[in-house]
Amino acid sequence: MKIYTRTGDGGETSYFDGTRVRKDDPRLDTYGDIDELNAWLGLVRASAIDADLDAALTRIQQDLFALGAQLADPAGKLSARVLKAVVSDADVVRLESSIDGYERELAPLKRFILAGGTPAGAALHVARTVCRRAERRMVALEPAVDGVLLRYVNRLSDVLFVLARVVNHRGGVRETEW
Repeated sequence: MKIYTRTGDGGETSYFDGTRVRKDDPRLDTYGDIDELNAWLGLVRASAIDADLDAALTRIQQDLFALGAQLADPAGKLSARVLKAVVSDADVVRLESSIDGYERELAPLKRFILAGGTPAGAALHVARTVCRRAERRMVALEPAVDGVLLRYVNRLSDVLFVLARVVNHRGGVRETEW
């Protein structure tokens, strides 16, 4: 497989079904945000985090590939054939379970906190904001995206916030309250 195809040189690209769209298409922009989020999580994983956090983020990165595939397939043709390209309610439940488990390590929040801390914690805060941007863009898409994708991304931003706190807590870095 060649990296370059030259098919996008005129400012267009294709969805999975072959439909040609401009590269500033809102749907394409949205799965670009998902790709950016995935890259931020890769940066976090490169920061020598604990094995349990690395495993959780690896799974989330795989989910994000599936989510991006579903966004790039508005007609739903791919997800019917490729099960690994499907984000499901079970994935949302898994995220909720992760939040519950990791929050047990943390003191309850009493105030807002400023983003920062360790490099991995700060990167997780950036990832959380990218996730929220992707969520805002997903809400605006036509045709509307599957509701499970919105639930997943909404829950994911919560997971990333909690993981930022966990990374900073484990790293011995106190949170700065606002």
